[in-house]
Amino acid sequence: MQRTIFAPEHDEFRKVVADFFSKELAPCQDAFIEAGHVSRDFALKMGELGLLGIQVPEEYGGGGSEDTFLYNVIVNEEAIRAGGGTGALGTHTNIVLPYIVKYGTEQQKRDWLPGMASGEILTSIAMTEPGTGSDLAGITTTAVRDGDEFILNGAKTFITGGILADLVLVVARTTPYDPNNRRAGLSLLAVDVNLPGFSKGKNLNKMGIRAQDTAELFFDDVRVPVSSLLGEEGKAFEYLGHNLPQERLVIAIGAVTGARYALELAKEYANERKVFGKGLKEFQNTKFVLAECSTEVEAAQMMLDAAIAMHEKQELSPADAARVKLFTTEMQARVVDKCLQIHGGYGYIMEYPIARLYTDARVSRIYGGTSEVMKTIIAKDIGL
Repeated sequence: MQRTIFAPEHDEFRKVVADFFSKELAPCQDAFIEAGHVSRDFALKMGELGLLGIQVPEEYGGGGSEDTFLYNVIVNEEAIRAGGGTGALGTHTNIVLPYIVKYGTEQQKRDWLPGMASGEILTSIAMTEPGTGSDLAGITTTAVRDGDEFILNGAKTFITGGILADLVLVVARTTPYDPNNRRAGLSLLAVDVNLPGFSKGKNLNKMGIRAQDTAELFFDDVRVPVSSLLGEEGKAFEYLGHNLPQERLVIAIGAVTGARYALELAKEYANERKVFGKGLKEFQNTKFVLAECSTEVEAAQMMLDAAIAMHEKQELSPADAARVKLFTTEMQARVVDKCLQIHGGYGYIMEYPIARLYTDARVSRIYGGTSEVMKTIIAKDIGL
């Protein structure tokens, strides 16, 4: 089905991005997977082309497109088509950067945004803790005020980009836990990873998305300047809620693009493979399975594009973002599984891209809020 959210300038931008990724990303995917993260050199190349600072205002060295997300959509889609994505750089641009742009002081923006746009400063955001998972209100990491500093203590886990990060947005409790208002007292601190007491654990050995570094982070009496507080003290839960729709939209983009890529691979394989003396594509089962997959992908694409259009107008609600994430990621699981089955035994071999798509897809229903959390949000929205 024809997509209608893009204009001619977006199509031209897509050509540039696709060409860049075909030259600079696709040939390096295996090396990035082996290393467990993309290279800093690749980040600098993305920054040089302007792909990291699309939504950074021009006065801070960015592209000045802070009022539109469509260019980010294109970068995300083309990165997946190039073989897997840009690792944690998607979190850097799509999730962390909006917090700095929206809530940062003038000095914070001048200190961080130029480097974020160029790739010289890489970032991550630390929300999840070993004992909290999706329950952000249960965060126990503390930041106690001591004069002009906060003393930060605690631990985070499953932090995307944590290994390469130079600056980490840490969600911490700056006032004592109140069981009657669990969301109160959380603040965002931008923490320099070189501060004494800040340490990084190992790069976690994940099943999929292996070129995206994922770390454990530890804080032992880390003294963070009060000037590194992002926004107002105690407002982190509100800030996180404001940006979660975009985060879930990013996951949905990855889900739909990944499913579409899997469908393309399955069609190619069906066209080439011969079994029992005839082409795999000639079997009715093959035709029916791929027809089902095509229909699911197109339905998800239309739902996603409608959500992107709503987001462009700042009208995408948390509940609708949850619906999109739930539908697209569950669709991705079904489609990629069917497309792997078309490949037979070869689909189980990691040198085939379909196998990588399969392992990469599994986390889509977990991070950014599990499918069960999405259902809870939707149920509440319909009055249940």
